[in-house]
Amino acid sequence: MSIPGNLLTTAMAVMPHRDVDRAMELALSFDIPFWPQLPLYSYHEDMYVQASEHFPGIVLDMEKRTLRFSLDKFMAEVEETMAHFEEPEYFDISEAYSVVYHKFLDLDLSDRPAIRGQLEGPISFGFNIVDQDDRPILFNDTVRPFMFEFMAKRINVQLERLRQRNPNAFMYVDEPGLQYLFSAMSGYDNISAHRDMEAFFATVERPRGVHLCGNPDWDFLLSLDLDILSLDVFSNGEIFSSYAGSIKKFLDRGGVLAWGIVPTNLEPFEKEDTDSLVKRLTDVWAKLQGHGIDRDFLLSRSLLSPATCCLVNPDGEKTVNKAFRMIQELSERLRRDFDL
Repeated sequence: MSIPGNLLTTAMAVMPHRDVDRAMELALSFDIPFWPQLPLYSYHEDMYVQASEHFPGIVLDMEKRTLRFSLDKFMAEVEETMAHFEEPEYFDISEAYSVVYHKFLDLDLSDRPAIRGQLEGPISFGFNIVDQDDRPILFNDTVRPFMFEFMAKRINVQLERLRQRNPNAFMYVDEPGLQYLFSAMSGYDNISAHRDMEAFFATVERPRGVHLCGNPDWDFLLSLDLDILSLDVFSNGEIFSSYAGSIKKFLDRGGVLAWGIVPTNLEPFEKEDTDSLVKRLTDVWAKLQGHGIDRDFLLSRSLLSPATCCLVNPDGEKTVNKAFRMIQELSERLRRDFDL
């Protein structure tokens, strides 16, 4: 099934809420709901911790809220993990690792145009998790291939669970680490990364896409075989629109863009209103139209979302709540303006 467009709303999953029911209520207010990730409610709800469940070699300290890796532990545990490789439930997120996910699965979501899940992607997971020598496991030639296969299985199992609630379910592969991929210090070049990511997505069921809030090499991302790309256009709109050729190819082969336009951080949010954000977004669309991308076609392949996640506002969840509500207002206004 295809991912809907026409400026319907969704959001990224990481939220600052400490109350599961309030977070769920907000997530369900979007056209395309999702299950929230609430690291301030429990460290098990952290996106990296959730992705690490059953990954061999993981050293999780709930008290210190740290997640690390031991190569010796990996070698001792990998055989046991391989013994479970054909057991789908082994790769799902357990209730211990997400109360929220299982509450979401208990809901009747059949009337929604789509629903969405997410899992931390292998590039970001591999950058963030370091071994006993403080070296990211992405650079370990033994661990890296296993990690890509492991994460693909986890994504596919979650997608199948979500499809039982709504046939139009799709998945975000969260990849904030992609913006660091091309730094001279990364130790993992773009040719290797592109090869690995193409092979990875070839094993991930559709519909699948990438969400990130940073500013990566957009040609790299748009050339991957994705169904949806979710980005922070509030911060990166001018840069992103300069890749019109790659954007057009992405859309022409069926891709959907989720435009992250409402900031969730307190200071930038207070400087914006609906009018300013409409102008910011429509200016990007006008630039793309000037480069030969039909606006009506673009909007038919577009969703709206907040610009970024935010856990650090001094007012807790209040600004995030306002930003999420503003997305609904923007959608209603733009859908009316463009007769969608």
